[in-house]
Amino acid sequence: QVQLVESGGGLVQAGGSLRLSCAASGRSFNNYAMGWFRQAPGKERSFVAGINRSGDTTYYADSVKGRFTISRDTAKNTVYLQMNSLKPEDTAVYYCAAGAETTIRSVPSYWGQGTQVTVSS
Repeated sequence: QVQLVESGGGLVQAGGSLRLSCAASGRSFNNYAMGWFRQAPGKERSFVAGINRSGDTTYYADSVKGRFTISRDTAKNTVYLQMNSLKPEDTAVYYCAAGAETTIRSVPSYWGQGTQVTVSS
């Protein structure tokens, strides 16, 4: 089992920045690829960004490319999502996820509880 706890959400104006953190505990952090997903009201949960186990390969949804950056700190068992140039359409609950590298973008094995990000216009 892997436990994931997100933090860093909040209210920000359009054009601003936020950094989300996800602290992992339980089974070895290095065994898992990590990802971020989001779910806006009335919409399905969707993939935002992912990073492989070694941290040298990242993946992004087209809607966030060039604005968001995912990274991981093995020493702290933490994955981050740096979000810049935020837009109102980025408003959603953001979820941290862990799983296999082949499926992290679609069906992760573990989920965090989510953190709200609200971008005002």
